[in-house]
Amino acid sequence: MEEKQKIKEKMEKMYRDIARYDKKYYIENNPEISDQEYDSLIHELALLEQQYPEFAREDSPTKRVGGKPIKEFKTVRHDIPMLSIDNTYNEEEIKEFDHRIKRMLGRSTEYFLELKIDGVAVSLIYENTSLITGATRGDGFVGDDITENIKTIRDIPLTCSLRQRFEVRGEVYMPKQDFERLNKEKIKNNEEPFANPRNAAAGSLKLLDPKEVSRRRLRFFAYSGFFQENISTQKELLDFIEKLGFAVNPNRKPAKDVQQIIEFCKEWEIKRFNLPYAIDGIVIKVNNLRDQEILGTTSKSPRWVVAYKFPAEQATTTVKDVIVQVGRTGTLTPVAILEPVHLSGTTVSRATLHNFDEIKRLDVRIGDRVFVEKAGEIIPKVVKVVKDVRTGNEKPISPPDVCPVCNSPVVKDQDEVAYRCPNVSCPAQIKERILHFASRKAMNIQGLGEKIVNMLVDTNLVKDYADLYTLTEDKLKALERMGEISSKKLLNNIQASKNAEFANLIYALGIKHIGERASEILAENFTSIEEIQKADEQEIAKIPEIGQVAARSIKDFFSNSQNLQLIKKLKEAGIVLEQKKLSKKTGKLAGIKFVITGTLKNFSREEMRTELKKYGARVSDNLSKETDYLIVGENPGSKLEKAKKIGTKIISEEEVLQMINEDRNL
Repeated sequence: MEEKQKIKEKMEKMYRDIARYDKKYYIENNPEISDQEYDSLIHELALLEQQYPEFAREDSPTKRVGGKPIKEFKTVRHDIPMLSIDNTYNEEEIKEFDHRIKRMLGRSTEYFLELKIDGVAVSLIYENTSLITGATRGDGFVGDDITENIKTIRDIPLTCSLRQRFEVRGEVYMPKQDFERLNKEKIKNNEEPFANPRNAAAGSLKLLDPKEVSRRRLRFFAYSGFFQENISTQKELLDFIEKLGFAVNPNRKPAKDVQQIIEFCKEWEIKRFNLPYAIDGIVIKVNNLRDQEILGTTSKSPRWVVAYKFPAEQATTTVKDVIVQVGRTGTLTPVAILEPVHLSGTTVSRATLHNFDEIKRLDVRIGDRVFVEKAGEIIPKVVKVVKDVRTGNEKPISPPDVCPVCNSPVVKDQDEVAYRCPNVSCPAQIKERILHFASRKAMNIQGLGEKIVNMLVDTNLVKDYADLYTLTEDKLKALERMGEISSKKLLNNIQASKNAEFANLIYALGIKHIGERASEILAENFTSIEEIQKADEQEIAKIPEIGQVAARSIKDFFSNSQNLQLIKKLKEAGIVLEQKKLSKKTGKLAGIKFVITGTLKNFSREEMRTELKKYGARVSDNLSKETDYLIVGENPGSKLEKAKKIGTKIISEEEVLQMINEDRNL
């Protein structure tokens, strides 16, 4: 009995600790522990809950990873309608809103300004301190019950200290970084990418499997609520919601007059691109809640609030041509060649058309005048055709019957949108596979760029990436602009790649659905390529973050005779096909996330990356609030200023070497 009491007390402490870590990470942006430590704690708690279910809490953080799939969404009627907001698009319309408010109130009043998060509006109902319902806006009166999906979002508390029935409203959004990651996965899987982060968030909330929603890494900002407290202004309301433990966007402020509103709008029209999430405007609210009641609502929207919408980041130009690119898996991607146009600070001369179904939907033709947009300020794409200016000389675009590179007949699977070249010996596929194999996050063969790969394949010096290890100085010197020095340097880099990290090798193989993160996970669970090859598909699928689709792709890869021949050639060339015995991964550096900027004195960046990974540290190119340390060398880039702004710890090369030495001596 005494032992069980100790277990209960331990679990209660873990619940308290995790709640504190969640608040520090998601609400205060000041993490106390590393991701690895956090994940280990969640895993340990889940095991204890399985062994001692009588002590498990209904609001356990382990449930945020998602429960059982939902058969269908039930509907929820909102206690108070979730009305839409009227929009304004220029200074004159903002002034008209101000005049209207003054006329209706008979006096001036203070406003409150908030960023308009480009996401999905949701309602959260709490009762007896617990979240009981999460719902979409729907038609404003009735929405979908998405409670299980909402519970996977870590910004949203599962419990709250306030002992009353209350409602919090806010915006579910997907950060830009996670949007890019998701779209890259979709493109690799020959799936239609999302147009922007808002569509990605909306699509994620509609998924019937909460586990999949959990993997989408959605976030939340609260912007309103209904309580029994004595609150008199919008500012007080948001401050109160924040104190309860909800994430509230920090970029908010009162405005005394219309001029301050316009200045705030202009300021964020420029600054918005530096945010890690998308915003599409500014929400302008009457600050006094009593004044809001006096102003009331129409049948469609409240009279006391409007949104100023930023001008769309679009430009018009002409489609000069459409080319078809062939990826390393054979997927054909149509790309529009454009008259160069300035957009979001860059000159755009190409834009993706995604696939031929998209061309048909938009009815894009060569010679058309089109609108080009940077989706989520990231990828240029064609979004609309200006059909009114057509001359009749525009040329329709059809899918090719044969591969534009190898002339093999093009195929289209019934269940896929994409057209593919089925010829694995297609020079375009070979070139893309070699470039992927040599890329920095794979085997990191420096100096092996697109031009050299083109020459190597076009002259039949290499027919696959394993052939890189058969190159000699004489063969390379025969290529254009490849002299003795450059040939020796490239051969040395190819030789050095033989000892690449095991995770890098897995990624380099180019297995469909296996990206950088999945490669790292496989390297953590298997000791050699042979072990992965022999593993049962279900065994692989059970590995966290891998899943059935990736497991099937792995088995397909190792069932292909040509791939097995490639593995054999790599082994014969002296490539290390197994996990190297690394130093311990349980020291102080284990799970710590580093980013490097500038030039180091004693190491190249890759050497420092490898050294840190020996001790279980994680090294990324992307600086974020999740980064523990920024290592700063000479002539650092913009990451140094960003680190200062977001509070990342900044250390020198000497300091990180001291940390490594301390771990080495443990």
